[in-house]
Amino acid sequence: MNRPPAVSLAELPTGKRAVVRALRGGQELMSRLTAMGLVAGTPVEVLQNRGRGPLLVRVRDTRIALGRGEAVKILVEVAS
Repeated sequence: MNRPPAVSLAELPTGKRAVVRALRGGQELMSRLTAMGLVAGTPVEVLQNRGRGPLLVRVRDTRIALGRGEAVKILVEVAS
C-alpha cells in the first residue's frame, strides 16, 4: 500500500489536518522545530493560513506560529 505524497505544511489550507513526515533544514531549525514538538508522526492542524505571512498551527494542544519559510520545510501527509 502506497503512502500519499508528502507536501509542505505551507500548502495546506486553514482547517486541514495532517501528520508530520519529515523535516528539512539546518541543525538550528531542526532543533527549534523538534523543541516545539514538530517531529515525525506528530499530528498537526492548520488553524490559519492566509496564503502569505505566518501560519498558525496546533501541535499537541499548543498553538504555534510558524514563518512561511519554516512551514515550507515541514513535510506532512494530509489526514484523510
